[in-house]
Amino acid sequence: MNPLRLIRTSTFQLAWWYMGVFGASALVLIGVVWWTTVGYLEQQTNATIEAQVTGLVEQYRQRGKRGLEALIRERIAVSTGVPTVYLFADRDLKPLAGNLDTWPAGEADAEGWYNFSRLGEDGRRISVRGQVFVLSDGRHLLVAQDQSRLEATRSLINEAFLWALGGGLLLALAGGFLMSYSVMRRIEAINRASREIMTGRLQSRMPVRGINDEFDQLSENLNAMLDRIDSLIEGVKSVADNIAHDLRTPLTRLRGRLENLTARPGLDEELRGELTSAMTEADHLLATFRALLRIARIESDTNEREWSDVDLHPLLQDAWELYQAVGEEKEIVVHLGTASGRLRGDRDLLFQALCNLLDNAIKYSGAGSEVLLDTTASGDTIDITVADRGPGVPAAERDKVLSRFYRSASVTGIPGSGLGLSLVSAIAQHHGGRLVLTDNNPGLRATLHLPALPPAEATPVVELAFAGAIP
Repeated sequence: MNPLRLIRTSTFQLAWWYMGVFGASALVLIGVVWWTTVGYLEQQTNATIEAQVTGLVEQYRQRGKRGLEALIRERIAVSTGVPTVYLFADRDLKPLAGNLDTWPAGEADAEGWYNFSRLGEDGRRISVRGQVFVLSDGRHLLVAQDQSRLEATRSLINEAFLWALGGGLLLALAGGFLMSYSVMRRIEAINRASREIMTGRLQSRMPVRGINDEFDQLSENLNAMLDRIDSLIEGVKSVADNIAHDLRTPLTRLRGRLENLTARPGLDEELRGELTSAMTEADHLLATFRALLRIARIESDTNEREWSDVDLHPLLQDAWELYQAVGEEKEIVVHLGTASGRLRGDRDLLFQALCNLLDNAIKYSGAGSEVLLDTTASGDTIDITVADRGPGVPAAERDKVLSRFYRSASVTGIPGSGLGLSLVSAIAQHHGGRLVLTDNNPGLRATLHLPALPPAEATPVVELAFAGAIP
């Protein structure tokens, strides 16, 4: 399955939306966890500093200046764990005791918290956070802690959360891709069955996996609808075929009686002309019924027992030779272009289709016009084209003229039953192809798109060039 096509599916786009919602939710969750975790660590640091400040202030009240200086030196000497900064200064912020040489630059906030940096033992700047307390005699006490471990922990948490978010988004994307692929496989199976039905295989049905999910329910409903449509179509075809079959015999008898009456000696010439016209109408009706029965047999016959490898060169040559003579009677030149290629099918039916197309092209072309019979191959498809310079068929009617009995308003007055193109379309669908009508500017270009066989080495490619061939 084409990945680009998969990405453009609504299922995959829905997966993208899901991934977006998942990512936003994960960001909110990560933000809450990050805020809670880092906030808790900062609160613990602040609480430790506040406890030390409270203890030192109490010692200052009890033991005075010398006692506080001694206590600070003692704590610096035995300090372990997180490095702690102590600084006892006079009213002018000149250090009296502690492990800072000068009072740090900057201002404390309203609650007495101080954020500054200092050089560590390895020469790097270290972020420090502490609290300033102004003693009763105006001296200042600063207790701070190194924030490097807290920042390292914060960075570690950030990195872990980013990895978790990225991994979650990748998993969501992979899950969306797999979900889209699974859904597309089911949809493609339904589309494949639909295409088979559209090519005339009305017995085909939508696949049902038997798990009773939404796709199974859809397939079952479509199959029930197809069964009903198939039943109705079969009923209509049966009625039409029965009528055609039942009326053909009495019409044949009627035609025979008219012929016998026409052959009677001494018959009035005016009456003989009327009887001849009636015979012509009977022949037209019989031809219509034969065409209906022919279409019905083609549409109902799905086996390929009569099929063989058909070389298009002799097939097109035979059709061209037959209708070249017909065209000469109407002063119409029939050209044969490239006549090559091979396909598998019923040669008689294919010949019938070519004859119908050539007959239509000659019938609707004026004297002095031209008709082209040509083939082109493209990959696994071969196109057989009959192009004329007649009135053509309006674009809005090109699908309708493939239906039974439909005749375009542009050919009013020209004899016909409206079954010729219907028969050609049925033959094309019987061979797994289709009949396509396009504009020839002017005129009509009727093209049979049929599955081709690989070219055989022994099959010659023959091109018969004629001056003035229709492009």
